[in-house]
Amino acid sequence: MAPTEQISRESTSSQSKLGGRTRPTVLVIGAGVAGLAAARVLQAQSFRVIVLESRDRVGGRVYTDFSFGFPVDMGASWLHGLCKSNPLAHLIGQLKLPLYRTSGDNSVLYDHDLESYALYDMDGNKVPQQMVIEVGLTFEALLEETKKVREEVPMDISVMKALELVLERRPDLRQEGLRHKVLQWYLCRMEGWFATDADNISVQSWDEEEVLQGGHGLMVRGYAPVIAALSAGLDIRLNTRVRKVQRRVQGVKAVRAITEDGVVYEADAAVIAVPLGVLKADLIRFEPRLPDWKEVSIRDLGVGNENKIALLFEKVCWPNVEFLGVVAPTSYGCSYFLNLHKATGYPVLVYMPAGRLANDMEKLSDEAAVSFAVTQLKRILPHAVDPVRCLVSHWGTDPSSLGCYSYDAVGKSHDLYERLRSPVDNLFWAGEATCQRFPGTVHGAFETGVMAAEECYERFVEQNQDLELFQQPVMAEEYTPLQISRL
Repeated sequence: MAPTEQISRESTSSQSKLGGRTRPTVLVIGAGVAGLAAARVLQAQSFRVIVLESRDRVGGRVYTDFSFGFPVDMGASWLHGLCKSNPLAHLIGQLKLPLYRTSGDNSVLYDHDLESYALYDMDGNKVPQQMVIEVGLTFEALLEETKKVREEVPMDISVMKALELVLERRPDLRQEGLRHKVLQWYLCRMEGWFATDADNISVQSWDEEEVLQGGHGLMVRGYAPVIAALSAGLDIRLNTRVRKVQRRVQGVKAVRAITEDGVVYEADAAVIAVPLGVLKADLIRFEPRLPDWKEVSIRDLGVGNENKIALLFEKVCWPNVEFLGVVAPTSYGCSYFLNLHKATGYPVLVYMPAGRLANDMEKLSDEAAVSFAVTQLKRILPHAVDPVRCLVSHWGTDPSSLGCYSYDAVGKSHDLYERLRSPVDNLFWAGEATCQRFPGTVHGAFETGVMAAEECYERFVEQNQDLELFQQPVMAEEYTPLQISRL
């Protein structure tokens, strides 16, 4: 046989017996939160589950780095919505993981309260705190006005265009001088939330996401314990990059996955839990082609980019606030640093470029990117010392992600998320980009992983009409309270 035709003996022998019958096998492609959640539920339902992961680690875009000697999340780092209805709340509560609350329910920037910022201009002059609060409230008013604009315009436009129209009709909301620069900084933070520039974000859908109650909590110990708990006991094949997925394969099981090394895995079904950026780049070929409606959903959903540059210092040399910001005439020129010392006690600042700025910075070497971040810091804190160690993420160019998370693009329907999640034959789909309620979030990814597993279970029950093959899924109902602090 040619290398691409070789069949993995281990995969074909995985058709183990359960009560005298062949136990169904499911491949889960992608070991991020969605894939791990799907695999755990399916394994609990007596499926034989094999997880195929292209990276040399599990977690996907949830990645906690320990090279500083303590945990630093270089991907997702917040739990958005500190309440019982958050799909991840039970697991995080069970693990007794501490959370540092960074906002209440009325945060215009979603993850921090207005009082938690220290903003500076390019000359290092601190913006008066009252101005920061006032302009933040103005920005909130501007966003409310965009809702009126979208009811009047005949077709979808960008958030940026809508803001321009609002300012034409509401000159009282215009900001001048330093206040204009602060407003641009708030726009910069909004672009960070969506991981793309405001001229790419749909005004029709920017607020379609369901924002859970309870504010937002930083994972003090990082997301690593969550990933460890989800992956424990699973059959995970690392460094296994899938290049082709075939379905309706005659003479074998219903699904076949072929890796770049030519190894073939056969199964009764598969859960596709790879990032949207990977799907967009056609790095996995589907045979036969996916239906048009599925290909359109992949093509039309937006995928943005946000990176992190973590700077470790010998000691703290900045104010005791949660965010440090540099204001500028445009959102592209603005900068912000997350102060991890406030929540964790470690002397770390995390620079967080998003959208076009994140893409431009990925074109630089790590050394040049760190130098840029440190230069921005010294603009506002001239006496700041250089960091002793640094970490740099590359979510936009990482071939296993090719982006950070999804957003609603201009002129595209919000129901694309649900279309992307919908099964195709025995292929089930999961990931943050398949979550219509909570796109771009870890709890959204987790929820869709569970949903994909449950849909797969239901499909097999329908096809086999033999409930004895399966164990009914057991979902814990007791709620373990989250451990939340605000220092």
